[in-house]
Amino acid sequence: MKKSILLFMILSLILSITLTACGKSEKRTIVIYTSAEENRYKAMQADLDARFPNYIIKVEYYSTGDLLAKLLAEGTDTECDIIGEMEYANLDRIIDLLADLSAYDTSIYSADMIPKEPRYLPWYRNGGCIAVNRIVLSERGLPIPESYTDLLNPIYRGLISMPNPSSSGTGYMFLKSLVNAWGEERAFNYFNALSHNILSFTSSGSGPVNALIEREAAIGFAMTAQTVSAINDGYPLRIHFFEEGSPFSLYGIGMIKGKETRREVNEVFAYIVNVWTEMDKLLFCPERIFNDREFTLPNYPVSIRYADMSNNTSGEKERLLERWANR
Repeated sequence: MKKSILLFMILSLILSITLTACGKSEKRTIVIYTSAEENRYKAMQADLDARFPNYIIKVEYYSTGDLLAKLLAEGTDTECDIIGEMEYANLDRIIDLLADLSAYDTSIYSADMIPKEPRYLPWYRNGGCIAVNRIVLSERGLPIPESYTDLLNPIYRGLISMPNPSSSGTGYMFLKSLVNAWGEERAFNYFNALSHNILSFTSSGSGPVNALIEREAAIGFAMTAQTVSAINDGYPLRIHFFEEGSPFSLYGIGMIKGKETRREVNEVFAYIVNVWTEMDKLLFCPERIFNDREFTLPNYPVSIRYADMSNNTSGEKERLLERWANR
């Protein structure tokens, strides 16, 4: 009898361990690559974890340039299932790696947000501004700049932070906006002169606002949404748009070709498209992407006048960035 009981206990233990191991192995993993700012991708991670407790969802951050380079190198063999945020011009460069999304209705989006090919979907409009820390400027007895030309004044030397266009979509949109507004030669001459006043060219678009918060810089070529978030958190920042208007870039989401055959990837992707895209606008980035829905946030500018961002193609970006690297 004792031997039977012992045998039963051993078999029960083995069965329990086996079922636990099987349960763990069956918990499917979905990998999302993104270039979104930390507060945004962490909010998405938390929401996806709560919404899909039976999946392991990994949201991995890469700067704009690193994300493009990684996907170009990995191709469709990448562990990435979903591209959680990427600039249109870069998505166009990896268009052959992306799954067909023509089943999704794009008529709900504003016309300028609709991609040329149904391989990715609109995600958000990233608007830019000149952000200043008014306390740092006041303490140094410096005026608030009113134009890009003002930023060349030596009084701002070492006090300006700008994202590097080579690694940051935010940095590139400032470069492209001035190329369109002034012509290529004048724009590049301007940035060459501005470099003498730059504290640092940051690797990501978040860098300038972080430098303003830490009082390392007084002026930043910044993302409007991130600046508003800092203002709403109580930091003494102020938003300015110069005569040329607010530069902007369009970001989309997509799936890697072949991953659309996995039910769990489709399920998570559909949730991001149909639910989290709107939540992202409600919480962080209200600039318009839909035809019939508008969003507002405290302290977010309204009636923004945008810069000319025409001819913002992948080929044009590649050419301008090559010139930037060799300037």
